[in-house]
Amino acid sequence: MHTQLAALVARHAATVFQKPIANHNRHAFDFSIAAWQQAGTAPLILDAGCGVGLSSHHLARAFPSNFVIGVDQSADRIDRNLDWPHPVPENLLLVRAELSDYWRLLQMAGITLARHYVLYPNPWPKVGHLARRWHGHAVFPTALALGGRFECRSNWAVYIDECVAALRQLTGQPVVSEQFEPGSPITPFEKKYRDSGHLLWRCEADLTPARRVW
Repeated sequence: MHTQLAALVARHAATVFQKPIANHNRHAFDFSIAAWQQAGTAPLILDAGCGVGLSSHHLARAFPSNFVIGVDQSADRIDRNLDWPHPVPENLLLVRAELSDYWRLLQMAGITLARHYVLYPNPWPKVGHLARRWHGHAVFPTALALGGRFECRSNWAVYIDECVAALRQLTGQPVVSEQFEPGSPITPFEKKYRDSGHLLWRCEADLTPARRVW
């Protein structure tokens, strides 16, 4: 793991991320929250960095009493006409926005999550990339403050080990890294990695407000 992770997490926990929020992210947020409210404000699941949205489809079908919002910064990925399961679940919305803004807008609106997924994020593997990994990013404490059942998956064990360390530092919980085998992959990357023999790793944490320490 990166030797500067603990110091970076501590600094981010003690400060407020103040990067200006882009207008297009505000518009995307307002649109998605309006759609959620129109659907009845069911418990909210966020698929953070949903890519082409297959994972969001699977989550919406797996949790029909929840509303799933899949967020990705790439309009190209979200708009690809891929052969996902049809019909599209009514409890699903995909939206193009940058997560560093979207997470903060959720917090400012006082919205809490039932479940929160970060599935196969860009690992940014170089030593100088630590602050680009989500657990090393200044917005990570804000993302965790949204509550719910948090889960991160990766094919890079170091990424999950670092995420576990950041979660432990910020929550005080005994979070662990575990290897797992998906019976039915829910993302294209998950299927690709499984089929090519990669080991897959994940960590989970209960981030309800009563379990936070910061």
